[in-house]
Amino acid sequence: SEQSFQTVNSWRKKKEQKQFRKLFIGGLSSETTEESLRNYYKQWGTLTSCKIIRDPASKRSRGFGFVTFLSMAEVDAAMAARPHSIDGKTIAPKRAIPREESGQQGAFLTVKKLFVGGIEDTEEHHLRDYFEKYGKIDAIEIITDRESGRKRGFAFVTFDDHDPVDKIVLQKNHTINGHHAEVRKAFSRPKRQQVQSSRSGRGDKAGLGDSPGDDGNVGPGSGQRSSFGGRSDGLRSGGLGHGYNRPGSGNLGVSPGYGGRKGVYGGGRLGYG
Repeated sequence: SEQSFQTVNSWRKKKEQKQFRKLFIGGLSSETTEESLRNYYKQWGTLTSCKIIRDPASKRSRGFGFVTFLSMAEVDAAMAARPHSIDGKTIAPKRAIPREESGQQGAFLTVKKLFVGGIEDTEEHHLRDYFEKYGKIDAIEIITDRESGRKRGFAFVTFDDHDPVDKIVLQKNHTINGHHAEVRKAFSRPKRQQVQSSRSGRGDKAGLGDSPGDDGNVGPGSGQRSSFGGRSDGLRSGGLGHGYNRPGSGNLGVSPGYGGRKGVYGGGRLGYG
């Protein structure tokens, strides 16, 4: 019924709003308590929840937790004030990733480069005008066909920090120059190898951090069970498919391909120029 649809829609909107207000906090000292975590982060606003994830058996901290603010502006203020340090240890705050998105390749990797697709007829100034509100832009690269010089409908935007990329990807819906843009993290060759190695349990901060009961949020683990609770299987999905590589750049966006040429811009197989 229309009423049940509205109820589901309202629930989704509420959940999304909460997701934008939540931070994953990694690298916590074993001595850090929820009280000290709360006392540290309340300097940027009102906290609606604060939780350190613990081992179910020993009750010892697993080295990570979550804090949720009253507004996304407070999250932005906290992230703008990095680096953070609690109990004499530098910690690693990141915007929390919904559990339903945790299976995406590279979901937990820290990157400064953003892939933007579905932007036909878009110029550099359109991208700069839209994305500069998220953070300082270091470079914008609109990809063109090598032979015809025509724009291929996608680009890479590089920021000076990883947080703008995390925020943009988390928000999902972006309209640029009249186009509903597709946004993804863009991976360099070393990052791509990091994703692949995590699948065999060797990843560095790319495994899934289990946090049952915390609204389905997960955080980056190390691929080792002892660090941030990362599971040894790392990222569960299959290998990297469908890239958007510019020849010679080694950049990768994880999405259905643009252009359809195998091994180059995301046809049937992954390719690096």
